[in-house]
Amino acid sequence: MNYVMSFLIGGLICLIGQIIIDTFKKNNAYLLVMMVVTGCILGFFGLYDKLVEVGHSGATVPLLGFGNSLAKGAMEEAANKGFMGALSGGVIRTAPGVAAALIFGYIAAVIFNPRGDK
Repeated sequence: MNYVMSFLIGGLICLIGQIIIDTFKKNNAYLLVMMVVTGCILGFFGLYDKLVEVGHSGATVPLLGFGNSLAKGAMEEAANKGFMGALSGGVIRTAPGVAAALIFGYIAAVIFNPRGDK
């Protein structure tokens, strides 16, 4: 059942993103920022944890999950270290995921030899 709920919640998040792109004619950068900020806001109010309980990895993998991780890291470090912790907490918490994305993206680029527009 976890797989089904992950698929449904992840698909719903992607569907909402696609509706925003199609309806409001916004570009991808706008959607990326909006999704991360929405994840931060939902995480701040504690609503994202409830979504993760239902949707499991379908809720943690998309950009909303990245925003939630930023918010949680900032709040935890702010409680421990004050203002400077609020600035560094999100970066500390999300650094492993960003590093993995860069490394795997580089490996894929080396293996598959992508070509830009000509």
